Amino acid sequence: MADNIKLLAAGLLIAAGIAGFYFFADSPTVVRVLSVLAGLGAAVGVVWYTSVGQRFFAFSQESVTEARKVVWPTRKETLQMTGVVVAFAVVMALFLWMVDGVLMYLVKLLMGRGE
Repeated sequence: MADNIKLLAAGLLIAAGIAGFYFFADSPTVVRVLSVLAGLGAAVGVVWYTSVGQRFFAFSQESVTEARKVVWPTRKETLQMTGVVVAFAVVMALFLWMVDGVLMYLVKLLMGRGE
């Protein structure tokens, strides 16, 4: 129950930040954006103390750890694979263009509009 109240308070803080954006309509844009960021920051601080927040932050830390374990391709491998994908896309586009042309010709021929 306490977590639900904290989550509600976090939602209200976000709403307050957004309301501040409109309340400070005559102020500089920086002030308006800071009001939204302050609301979001306060909401994150409140969510931090809920069980849902703790699980989320633990999950995000584990995700970063797993992302560091990934073996990323080298620049050369990336360029080669990009070239393969682009070449395949061009070949498929030409093939589909030819198939479309043949089918269009056959439909025209069947409808009596052939050349």
